[in-house]
Amino acid sequence: QVQMVESGGGSVQAGGSLRLSCEASGFQTSSYCMGWFRQAPGKEREAVASILSTGSTTVADSLKGRFTISKDNVKNILYLQMNNLKPEDTATYYCAARPGPCGSLLPRYFAGWGQGTQVTVSS
Repeated sequence: QVQMVESGGGSVQAGGSLRLSCEASGFQTSSYCMGWFRQAPGKEREAVASILSTGSTTVADSLKGRFTISKDNVKNILYLQMNNLKPEDTATYYCAARPGPCGSLLPRYFAGWGQGTQVTVSS
């Protein structure tokens, strides 16, 4: 079955960078839409970025220019490069996947949720 293991989170100061990784198993990343999501305390889980099987990417408008999604189909790993981090980026970050095209980025359409990785940005 689809399974994900996220890593790479940590505590950084505003303006810093982190690169998150997501190791996927049970499927081939080359055939799935994969996405990064985040959830801050008291808030709903939201889509951060997605990448199609073709490699085409989308990033939430508010994060464009700072966040980049990529993947390594050979290693079956998804990445999220986060630059110029802000305190409002503090959240638990998750990756998930759905077969075929991305379509809606509502979390309920995705599967394989891992335990997440915590990102904390201090001012």
